[in-house]
Amino acid sequence: MKTLVRLVSFLAMATLSIMTCDTAKAGDAPKKILFFSKSAGYEHDMIKRANGQLSAAEKILQELGKKNNLEFTFTKDGSAFTPENMAKYDAFCFYTTGDLTEAGGDRNPPMPKGGKEAFLEAIRNGKGFVGIHSATDTFHSGSQGVDPYIEMIGAEFITHDGWVPGHQIVEDRSFPGMSGVPDDFGPEEEWYAMKNYSTNLHVLLAHNTAAMGRQPPYNRPNFPSTWAQQYGQGRSFYTSMGHRPEVWANPVFQAILVGGLKWAAGEVQADVTPNIAKVTPEANKQ
Repeated sequence: MKTLVRLVSFLAMATLSIMTCDTAKAGDAPKKILFFSKSAGYEHDMIKRANGQLSAAEKILQELGKKNNLEFTFTKDGSAFTPENMAKYDAFCFYTTGDLTEAGGDRNPPMPKGGKEAFLEAIRNGKGFVGIHSATDTFHSGSQGVDPYIEMIGAEFITHDGWVPGHQIVEDRSFPGMSGVPDDFGPEEEWYAMKNYSTNLHVLLAHNTAAMGRQPPYNRPNFPSTWAQQYGQGRSFYTSMGHRPEVWANPVFQAILVGGLKWAAGEVQADVTPNIAKVTPEANKQ
């Protein structure tokens, strides 16, 4: 078993290394990514800052960026979402909760008036987006229907259980960062159950709910956990992983995340033809 674990780790790191060599040529300007971690709702430990230092997630992204030609700017300040400032970036990465147009729990400045709409327009017009974990627990839908942000990210958080194995089905190993993902990958994690899945999703990983014991809230047909989709002229990637530090330290997760970041920022290409109707046809059945 230990030999297998070492082999999986080696393959994942090799995948990450190959991606770096193939896509980040010497002299290429780095892709610029704004990492936004305002928590208008619950603030996860991975994005908490102490004594003015970067959070644990930010430190890991900073190191991954150095290795993969990605330049991160880190902020919890919603006032960054003006058309003039957003024009500086190739992609945006959210680890957020709640209504980001309000001060909310962390009391950091919210998006300015019109900021949410300008952000979504920037993605539609060709920018990239990456959502991590609680990014689907952001801008929830109301009586007027599915929120436009939820349409962009691809699904909406409902609830979760405790830390349980994920038992995921790999649906596409050709997407950047996915080639080294082992069968039945799924570390103990705070796995999200979601709703309002977009019909436009290209599913990369899906939960095998039968293997999870079909216990609430996973007593439902298989549903996506990691995906990519076109949003207008832009690109949107999401993974529900990212709650636990052990997951962030996992080289397989890091390879998946870097692949999503590079694709969203336009560093690499991929076929994201919608496949949700084929691989998880009952994804919205709860």
